[in-house]
Amino acid sequence: MTLSLPRFRTSAAFGAAVLYTALTFGATLTPTPAMAQSAGAYYSAELAAPAKDARVIGGGVVWRCEGTSCVAPRGTSAPATMCRKLSREVGTIASFSAKGEALAEDKLAKCNG
Repeated sequence: MTLSLPRFRTSAAFGAAVLYTALTFGATLTPTPAMAQSAGAYYSAELAAPAKDARVIGGGVVWRCEGTSCVAPRGTSAPATMCRKLSREVGTIASFSAKGEALAEDKLAKCNG
């Protein structure tokens, strides 16, 4: 008595296993909406002059800059402190916001001062 499957069934089982693996692996690597939102920018800054580098480290986070716009994920410092640390790296900041809230004019002046 032979316990092996016919060649067609073996190929079908192998194909199904490969397809299942590919689908579950793809679903595992696809970010959920909550993950995608948390990976987005928390801080954003408009610079007075274009940034020299596309990536800048300021305030312990990596800022991604394109022209005069820079964005970064949330750090551990207060927004005014993050602004000040970024301005040390890139120069004058025209506007700064954290989680969509703009930094007050007096704090922005201290940031650039």
